[in-house]
Amino acid sequence: MLKVATHNGTFHADDVFAFAILRAASGGQIELIRSRDQQALDAAAVVFDVGGSYDRDSHRYDHHMRDKPLRPNGEPYSSAGLVWRDFGEAAVGHMLSEASAEAIVRVVEMVDAGFIRDVDLMDNGAMTPTPGHFSTVIEAFNSTFVEDGRDENAAFMQTADIAATVLKRICAGAWASVQAEATVAEAARCAEHPGIIVLDSRVPWEDAIFDLRLDGALYVIRPAGDAWTCSAVPPERGSFAQRHPLPEAWGGLRDEAFSTLTGIGDATFCHSALFVCGARSREGAVSLARIAASSNPVKDGLEARPDSGNKA
Repeated sequence: MLKVATHNGTFHADDVFAFAILRAASGGQIELIRSRDQQALDAAAVVFDVGGSYDRDSHRYDHHMRDKPLRPNGEPYSSAGLVWRDFGEAAVGHMLSEASAEAIVRVVEMVDAGFIRDVDLMDNGAMTPTPGHFSTVIEAFNSTFVEDGRDENAAFMQTADIAATVLKRICAGAWASVQAEATVAEAARCAEHPGIIVLDSRVPWEDAIFDLRLDGALYVIRPAGDAWTCSAVPPERGSFAQRHPLPEAWGGLRDEAFSTLTGIGDATFCHSALFVCGARSREGAVSLARIAASSNPVKDGLEARPDSGNKA
């Protein structure tokens, strides 16, 4: 049984998530103390968000001191980030029992760089709180001034259950991204054309393209229901432009007009913003990508369109 302690009174997202992480890491074998009494804190194996000290070796994770613990980039930790750093792998191992050790490490890194970092920054006043931010939502579970009879510890545990569910889904999403990255990497390795990546399932691909540094990738082919799409790769993550737009003459065409122009019998459409086109077959979509890849954007006036308002 892992005995952990944090402060009583008003709770925030960092101490709630720190407890949810520790509970997952222990496989549920955990005892929580909520107190500011030093003797009670000293009796715990892990103390977070209280105690006035930071000592990684003895699992003391307060972060309110003047000499507060910082990430390598200088951003401040909260108790959530500190606990995730040291117990995240164990927590993910219990939440994602089928994941490999290598995948677990990647999931921990991805969740830390995203969700956990946001909790840290919000708790340290380094982000502007908004009503819809999840950290703000967590704080809404504290008792209001008209709820004097509400059990404070019960409210904390209720909120920790919600945090645990959210954390598990975030980790599941990160694991899916890790698996998608492996799928994209294998497809890129086997690609017949260096600029065309063909995926046999509807795997999310954009983050993988940039995380794998597939700088030569121009188009990604993947199924879409009973059809197949050919998506142009953006020049950078999140951009609405394209490294190599689809031919301008294709823009907005559909069905017979599109198939007649391209010579691809089952071609179905091309978006007017030139970022995606489609065909009824895998072979048709690949053929469209080959034609597009051989076009000359400079000669044909196909410049990237940063304000197209559409993403691949």
